[in-house]
Amino acid sequence: MQRGAAVAATNAGASPVAPTPTPRKTPLLTALGASVATLPAYQGVLADAPPEFTEVGLRYSRYSEDNLATDKFIGGSRERYDIDVTQFWIEAPVGSSWSVALDVQNDYMSGASPWFVGTQVNGQPGVIMSGASIQDNRVEVGVTTRYFWADGNAGFNITQSKEDDYEALAFAFDVAWNSDDNSRTWSVSASNSNDRVEPVDGNIPVFIDREDLDTQSLYFGVSQILSRTAIVRVGLSYTQSEGYLSDPYKLFDQRPDEHQRSALTFGYRKFFTDFQGALQVDYRFYSDDWGTDSHTVEAAWHQNFDRVTLMPYLRYYTQGEADFFGVTADLGADFYADDFRLSSYGAFTLGLRSTLQLGDWQIEGQLERYESDNDWGLYSGDAAPALVDFWRATVGITWRFD
Repeated sequence: MQRGAAVAATNAGASPVAPTPTPRKTPLLTALGASVATLPAYQGVLADAPPEFTEVGLRYSRYSEDNLATDKFIGGSRERYDIDVTQFWIEAPVGSSWSVALDVQNDYMSGASPWFVGTQVNGQPGVIMSGASIQDNRVEVGVTTRYFWADGNAGFNITQSKEDDYEALAFAFDVAWNSDDNSRTWSVSASNSNDRVEPVDGNIPVFIDREDLDTQSLYFGVSQILSRTAIVRVGLSYTQSEGYLSDPYKLFDQRPDEHQRSALTFGYRKFFTDFQGALQVDYRFYSDDWGTDSHTVEAAWHQNFDRVTLMPYLRYYTQGEADFFGVTADLGADFYADDFRLSSYGAFTLGLRSTLQLGDWQIEGQLERYESDNDWGLYSGDAAPALVDFWRATVGITWRFD
């Protein structure tokens, strides 16, 4: 129900659940050795040759938010969202220069969400939640076709997403090409999404019938081999949205109808031969015209065994509040939101991902814990009482065949 409207929010600290493709051994990665080539690929590094095998995968994820704390609760239901995500994908070579992929995802959501922030009897802010058992189902289907040539590849994707109150149609194009010595890869992508929200008047009242939103994004990145055991990447993205960006399920929520945001990303991978493992370090700086800046830092260790890989990781995220965020409503202001995703806070994610290779089959598992707090952030601002903590667990299986 509220999933579609959440596109207006900034919640980069919570990683999305999405398929993680297994990178192919391109000249850029092969030059680093087989162990480094098993690391998560950079965008645009899947160049040069179509997949050698057909790959079929199935993945299930369970996302579960902690109940709202009793000392921050005024009314409604303390039970927050649980989301069950099922993903299926298949990718296959077509001839000697093409590949085609199908991705299908089904999300089932239930629980309650913050409606607005009020004042408790002790004078402290508290949350009025929606009623329990809000339910919604989202189905997303995407098709990607990709053409490969000697020094690069280009892909086109179309994705349709539909849920009870939200529908989106997106198109994306990307191209990547290597330098003559295969030590550097450039990548460019562009996407456009046309969304429509038609809120369901259920447990809480809504005040719109139908609104539209258009979003365009651009990305440019470059990956560079530093040595036979190290690779670095830098990327820059820009996204612009126009249309309905408020959340129809939050009382008094009124946001600008334009949103421009930019992000600078940096990534580094270093393989250590003596340990048969690799260090991964990523950083992202984000800024938008709503007044929000954020920083994300992630460190991970990829340990390779005979048939097993283990990847413990730690992520830190911090952001400043939007210009129009407030804990209590300012009804005289042009724009206002008490959405915790627009507040200032800090968050930590601790996780472990593992894979097991059994011939043509790969089994994966992942478990992570996310916790957030206003005091953990680098920016000052009012503390939002509805900050979320959650668990996420994933299991999946992939089969490759000729």
